[in-house]
Amino acid sequence: MFAEVLNYFITFFTRNRLEKLLLVILVFVVGIIVTRVVSALIGRISKKYLTRQYSMLIRKAVYYSCAVIVLIIILQLLGVKVGALLGAAGIAGIAIGFASQTSMSNLISGLFLISEKPFEVGDVIRVDKTFGVVQSIDLLSVKINTFDNLFIRIPNEKLINTEITNITRYPIRRMDIKLKVAYKSSISKVKDALQNVAANNPLCLDEPQPLILFTDFGEFGMEFLFGLWFYKTDYLALKNSVMQDIKEKFDGEGIEIPFPHLSLYAGSATEPLPVSISNSDNSD
Repeated sequence: MFAEVLNYFITFFTRNRLEKLLLVILVFVVGIIVTRVVSALIGRISKKYLTRQYSMLIRKAVYYSCAVIVLIIILQLLGVKVGALLGAAGIAGIAIGFASQTSMSNLISGLFLISEKPFEVGDVIRVDKTFGVVQSIDLLSVKINTFDNLFIRIPNEKLINTEITNITRYPIRRMDIKLKVAYKSSISKVKDALQNVAANNPLCLDEPQPLILFTDFGEFGMEFLFGLWFYKTDYLALKNSVMQDIKEKFDGEGIEIPFPHLSLYAGSATEPLPVSISNSDNSD
């Protein structure tokens, strides 16, 4: 008789636990699916009205909020007292916050970056000597993808205290090319050649007009600044094509691009010093 009663209670509690476990698994699976669908839907709708950065933040906020709700439901099904757990988590969070001042500094810096908006997701920025495309702007750090496909994480506190250059902030940019030509070249001929290069390159904008500036008498030749305006999406194509155009145009016009060299003169009234090379075998 005792064995039958014991077997009844074991079967009852096992059945209840199994049903509860199946319910927890069902809530978990459905909760994950609903969380992803809702966050993706909110992200898709917010992209139409907000910037990529704010859309990403809203999508993440919705995702984590739904995930927390699912977690609370699962804990309640398991019989955990959520109120006491949240109170303990709050106290622990305050203690951890005081202990991790660097994280708090990054968090506050992240809020400043988001509100000030010196750059957005998709912009190309330069931080010190690092160039890359901004992948995300989070509360603790900024993720950058470099042009050689490296992933770089920069703490927000460093970005607040560092000079940042937003390369793609404006739709058009100017590409500055520094050139040197030999002193024997005609300045007007050089300017005409550069003007022709700019006019014949379809990626170079007519307005604003190209900048051609004689900047200095250099050590090895005359120095020019050649500035071309272009749409920011055409940077690589223009850089590659215009350098080739300049070389071909200068070769066709007989304009010499000097290389470092040294000339020896004994005086203005004397002829250049002759230099000869002789091969001599020293034998006993």
